[in-house]
Amino acid sequence: MKTKSLWVITGLMTIALLGVFVMQLYYIREAYRLKSQLFEQQVNQALSAVAGKVQRLNAVNHITKKDFEWRIKLENQRRDRTRRLMDLDQKYKEEDRTRKYNQQKQMIDELNYQDGIIRKMYLSPTIISETDFNALANQATTPLDVDVNVGFDADLNMIGSNVRKTFRAGSAKTFDVEPQKLPDSIRYLVYSRYDGKPLRVSLASINGDMRVKFRIEDEIANRRRDNALKELQADTVRLINDGDFNVVEEAAREISQQDVPLSERVSKGMLDTLLHAELSNKNIQLNYDFWLKSVTHDSVLYRKVSSESEDILPANTFKTILFSNDVIRDPGMLYINFPDRKSVIFSNLKVTMASSASLLLVLISIFSYTLYAILKQKKISEMKTDFINNMTHEFKTPVSTIMIASEALKDPEILEDKSRISRLAGIIFDENVRLGNHIERVLSIARLEKKELKLEEEAVDMNDLISAVADSMSLQLQKKGAELSLNLTADCAVVRGDELHLSNVIYNLIDNANKYSIGLPFIKVSTRTSGKNLLIEVEDKGIGMTKEQSKRAFDQFYRVPTGNLHDVKGFGLGLNYVLDIVTQIGGSIKVHSEKDKGTVFEIIIPLN
Repeated sequence: MKTKSLWVITGLMTIALLGVFVMQLYYIREAYRLKSQLFEQQVNQALSAVAGKVQRLNAVNHITKKDFEWRIKLENQRRDRTRRLMDLDQKYKEEDRTRKYNQQKQMIDELNYQDGIIRKMYLSPTIISETDFNALANQATTPLDVDVNVGFDADLNMIGSNVRKTFRAGSAKTFDVEPQKLPDSIRYLVYSRYDGKPLRVSLASINGDMRVKFRIEDEIANRRRDNALKELQADTVRLINDGDFNVVEEAAREISQQDVPLSERVSKGMLDTLLHAELSNKNIQLNYDFWLKSVTHDSVLYRKVSSESEDILPANTFKTILFSNDVIRDPGMLYINFPDRKSVIFSNLKVTMASSASLLLVLISIFSYTLYAILKQKKISEMKTDFINNMTHEFKTPVSTIMIASEALKDPEILEDKSRISRLAGIIFDENVRLGNHIERVLSIARLEKKELKLEEEAVDMNDLISAVADSMSLQLQKKGAELSLNLTADCAVVRGDELHLSNVIYNLIDNANKYSIGLPFIKVSTRTSGKNLLIEVEDKGIGMTKEQSKRAFDQFYRVPTGNLHDVKGFGLGLNYVLDIVTQIGGSIKVHSEKDKGTVFEIIIPLN
């Protein structure tokens, strides 16, 4: 991939990522704004509800008080009315008894008067019963037996009389009865003064005039009693019956006329309780400060502070008129402040912000990984190009040598010289072996990548193996004047692994130490045991590596830049091969290097 294309892709991805980031910020901002509006709406509703409840409670208190007073007044009126009714009833009972007594007296007086007249007009008047009176009318059933002897003088004047009578009187009584028990008429049995004959006389108990008089007196007394009762009832229950009194209206009128201080109309505890209840109903669980302020005097009556912070932000403060219906009196202004408003709103946006942050992190990770993969592929492509060039160069040298040696064998003069033929044949063989080793190394790396390389598992003494590799490389090391120091102090250096590939591991590390050294190389190989592991260290005083180069030392096709050294050949596969072999036998490898001071490779392999 060209650098220009890489920059274009990077730019487009950056623009897209910034666009997503801006959109997420806008979304979070809108969500915060909506949450703030919802919070403000809920708080204002809660304050309105509190103000309404305070007004209703204030009215209810006055109504309850007025109703209580009115009930006491009504109870007193009922008691007074009952007492007055009882007095009135007693009074008219007394008057009725007096009137009846007077009527009775009048009636008795009248009867006595009439009785006196009858006694003057007739002889021997006797009061009889109604039955006897009726019986006297029938001669056959009369209870009277009369024998009259009368004497007359010459002038026919009665000079003497003798009346003999036999009368079976009934159960009639005279005037000792109660007036209400008197019959309608008083019946008399009398005898005529002229001839002495018995006569029946009927006397009304009460005459018509007196009866009318008594009836009028009773009617007047009843009317007076009824009028007095009506006046008493009208006086005692007027407030109830006339429809002019209303407890609520009277309480409202009294509230509007009272000049009660604001602090007495509402208490701090009541406000706190109402605010807490209404905010809880709105699911607002926040610490809050509130204070009540007088509108007319511009002063704070009382205040509740829940936090130590003295900063009151206008954005976190809400207010409402407490008594909005009061025009004359101080309506009062209720303020409420939420110090932690923003933090709570942000906490409510935790899910939204977390999801947005997660999405951005995923996009950034994908973007970073994509750039990393592109750059890595670009480097791998460059390293593969270098690998192909190095491989071509490595293969070209033995092929060229073989070609030259083959052409030399065609020379007739050389054919006669057996020593030269033998030397050329040796060169061809050596170059073929060298070419085969190159090919085998490349194929081994390919098989390692595909997990097709099967390692033998056998006991290998690493001290002996390292000594053998060092001996085989002696000529190669002598050619560059390298000094190899072996410090094989491990008491037990037997591990399980493939002897061939382990020898290649040691060979590659010593070969790299030899190639990447300035001047006369100094290489030190040491072994020691640590617990159940064998530690192998290959140390050199070569050109060393930076930290970045050390991290990439085991990458495939990667070769450490050698500066002015142009004689270092290779494919960049050696250390990658070493890592794969050590990993497959259950070990690990570390590199410690410092630029221009050398490198130490440390191999840790489990002991057998």
